[in-house]
Amino acid sequence: MKEYFAFQWHITDDCDQRCRHCYIFSENNCKKPDSCNWEQMQEIVANCEDFCEMYHRLPYFYITGGDPILHPDFWKLLALLKGKSIPFAILGNPFHLDDGVCKKLKEYGCQKYQLSVDGMRETHDWFRKPGSFDITLEKIGCLKRAGIRAVVMTTVSGTNIKEIPDIIDTVVAHKADVFAFARYCPTSEEKDTGITPVEYRKLLTVCDKKFKEYEAAGCETYFNKKDHLWTLYEYETGEFKIPEDAEEGMIYGGCNCGNCHMTILPTGDVYACRRVLSSKVGNVFEDRLADVWVCQMEKYREYDRFKKCSKCELKAWCRGCPAVASGAHSIQGMPGDFYDADPQCWKEVPGDEDSHS
Repeated sequence: MKEYFAFQWHITDDCDQRCRHCYIFSENNCKKPDSCNWEQMQEIVANCEDFCEMYHRLPYFYITGGDPILHPDFWKLLALLKGKSIPFAILGNPFHLDDGVCKKLKEYGCQKYQLSVDGMRETHDWFRKPGSFDITLEKIGCLKRAGIRAVVMTTVSGTNIKEIPDIIDTVVAHKADVFAFARYCPTSEEKDTGITPVEYRKLLTVCDKKFKEYEAAGCETYFNKKDHLWTLYEYETGEFKIPEDAEEGMIYGGCNCGNCHMTILPTGDVYACRRVLSSKVGNVFEDRLADVWVCQMEKYREYDRFKKCSKCELKAWCRGCPAVASGAHSIQGMPGDFYDADPQCWKEVPGDEDSHS
């Protein structure tokens, strides 16, 4: 069986809101929104297909924006993917969803639709826009009635970390199919997510207990432990054990950057990771992605360069979040080191002067 390769494709910057933690406008709030035209969209799909044929993979698209549904050729693109039997998920907003739209999405082959909940009502609406919280929860039902898996994602920062347990209860009550959270990545505007290592580990402890209680009660929501620091947490609790047959030098898990993922922006710019603002590796209209993968992308696979993780026994499975590390260690607008220490990692590693207790 061929494995899937994930392309996170931002087809447009157009959006009904300007979220306070949006990476698109983080460096330039006055930038003009970009969008792919129809000819460019077809070219991108062809380049991605060529990549997958070259490396014996199958393409999987995460169609996003902005809000992808605002693109004038959105439905045309879905028809193209359906005709090629290419699976896809949508990462979008709730504002243009209703039962009819969701049914149409399902007919075109949409497998999952990811919504965001970034706090309880007051906090979420502060991050996004008034009324967004209630609309988002309402649209979970629209997606499920259409047979589309409703995924809820939370971006955790110092602003909302204390609300995560309540968000979990709310998401479960609305019967979302999947819930996950990841940490906010600082930009050049700020250097700190507002979370200490001790606070973050405490959050994982609280969430782990809540996840287990819901699972024991037969809850239908799947809790995706997306953040790679979950591996460190479960290693300490004994739920994760290093396999006895693990081979030296192999990478088994952790960040997908440089392994099975790339991001394409509306301009055609290709990034190793959307959240690493300095990780541009090429342009899909100028470069063959298959070549970018073995050339420019190689600098994101130098695992012995990790300042802290290279000294840790979990290097092949964890490595924290390089995007958070890069953002947190930026200096005067200059991007930080992709291989720097994750600022929320609490593990003490021998020889690492910056380890947190």
